[in-house]
Amino acid sequence: MAARYLLTLSCTDRPGIVGAVGTFLAGHGCNILESAQFDAADTGRFLMRVVFEPVAAGVTHDGIEAAFTAVAGRFGMQWELHDAAHRPRVLILVSKQDHCLNDLLYRYKVRALPMDPVAIVSNHRDAYQLAASYDIPFHHLPVTPGTRAEQERRLWTLIEESGAELVVLARYMQILSDEIAAKLEGRAINIHHSFLPSFKGAKPYHQAYARGVKLIGATAHYVTRDLDEGPIIEQDVARVEYNMRVDDLVAAGRDVECQVLARAVRYHLEHRVFLNGVRTVVFR
Repeated sequence: MAARYLLTLSCTDRPGIVGAVGTFLAGHGCNILESAQFDAADTGRFLMRVVFEPVAAGVTHDGIEAAFTAVAGRFGMQWELHDAAHRPRVLILVSKQDHCLNDLLYRYKVRALPMDPVAIVSNHRDAYQLAASYDIPFHHLPVTPGTRAEQERRLWTLIEESGAELVVLARYMQILSDEIAAKLEGRAINIHHSFLPSFKGAKPYHQAYARGVKLIGATAHYVTRDLDEGPIIEQDVARVEYNMRVDDLVAAGRDVECQVLARAVRYHLEHRVFLNGVRTVVFR
C-alpha cells in the first residue's frame, strides 16, 4: 500500500494559505486525497487538515517535514505531519462499568479504531478478564482519599512507561488531580452522561427517570482541570418514550455513551479534532 501522510495546521487567517499548501505538495511530488479547512471568525484562526500521498519517487516523511518548515514559518503555523498508517498507543482507564471499555476493545479488534491499546488501568478488578481476553496488560490501582497521590504517581509512571499517546477515561469514576489533568491536556478524553449539571452524583439515570426527562444523552470531551467542562468533541441523544422504565433508560444511556466515546476517540486518532479556544472544530 502506498504511503499516506496527514498534515494538520492552525494559524492566523490570511489570504494564500490553501494555495501555499497545495502548491508546496504539488511541487514536492504529492497528490492531495482529502482536504478540509475552516476559518474560525470568532478567534481569527485558520484550521486545515490534508491527507496526501507521494506520487513521485524518493518522497519521504522526513523530507516533506523538513521542506514544509519554510511554508509554516511564513504563515506562523502550528502544524504536525503524521504517517496515516500510524496506530497511536492508547491507555484506557475504567472503573466497574465496562460497557465503554468493551465497545472500544471490540472496535479495536475489528480494526474500526486505528489504535494499539497498551494498558487497561482500573481502581477495581472487575475488568481483569476482559483485558486478558484481548491480551492487554491490566493494572489494578485501587484508590482511597489517603492513597490518591500515590495512586496517581503510579498511574503517571504507567502512562510514561507505556508510551501512551492518548488516555481514554471509559467510565473511570475518579476525578483526576489538577496536576495530572494539566499533564494530559489535549490527549485525554472523558465520557459522561449529558445530564450534568442537572443530575449529579449516584444513579443519574434514576434521577432523570424520576423527573420524567424526554431526552438522555452523552458527551465526550477533553480532560481539563475544570471537572467535566473540557472542550467538547462529540455528543448525542436518545429519546425517552412514555413506556420506558428506569432500566430502559440505563440501557439506552449505555448505548449512547459507547457510540459517542467511540466516535470521539476515532476523531482524535485520525487527527480530525482541532482546539479553537475553549471549543473544538471537528472535521468529520
